[in-house]
Amino acid sequence: MKIIDLSMPIGQHFRWPVELAIKGDVAQGDQFRVSRLSATCHGFSHVDAAAHFVAGAPTIEATPLSAVVGPCRVLDLSDRPADAAIEPDHLAAADPGGAEGEILLLAAHWSDRRDYNDRSFWTQAPWLSRAAAEWLAARKPSAVAFDFPQDYPIRLLLDGKEVPKTEHVTHDVMLSNGVTLIEYVVNTSRLTAPRNLFSAAPLLIPNADGAPARFYAIEGLTI
Repeated sequence: MKIIDLSMPIGQHFRWPVELAIKGDVAQGDQFRVSRLSATCHGFSHVDAAAHFVAGAPTIEATPLSAVVGPCRVLDLSDRPADAAIEPDHLAAADPGGAEGEILLLAAHWSDRRDYNDRSFWTQAPWLSRAAAEWLAARKPSAVAFDFPQDYPIRLLLDGKEVPKTEHVTHDVMLSNGVTLIEYVVNTSRLTAPRNLFSAAPLLIPNADGAPARFYAIEGLTI
């Protein structure tokens, strides 16, 4: 059995301000060292609730763990070039096949190809077409995970540019139809098996539209 950490660390980042305040110093006689974290729920490795995109939809505490922890199959997209669309035929060729209700992990090995602390990670990534998002939804997964910024307009947000909601195709197709989004997986090149047990359990933050999570895969289990 092998456990593979697939999480992006929460730390200073040009996209997301993070404040880690530390109170107390045990070495100086304080009884406890206590950290306080302030960060967005939609930065780093996180899970989107439907409320992130759909008015009146469930918030993150309503996401069942069974949707984000369980059998996962890996679609190896590492051969897709940078700054290019991913279409249904690319997904079909990469899909090892499996049952409905599984987690689908789209692995372009993007964190090996670009540094997530660099602007190029966000502006040069491959992205999914609407047809590709619809192909994924038709597989009826419990969740879809990505190791790259999966919607083209994400790069535009860096410059404050907004586009119609429907152009955020995975958000529009998935979250509007009850499929959970798992965003900013890293280290996917370390996965060696096409199937594994995957966990993206979000923090339980009532009324939040998303939450940070520790992503990991367990290879070698019978699932």
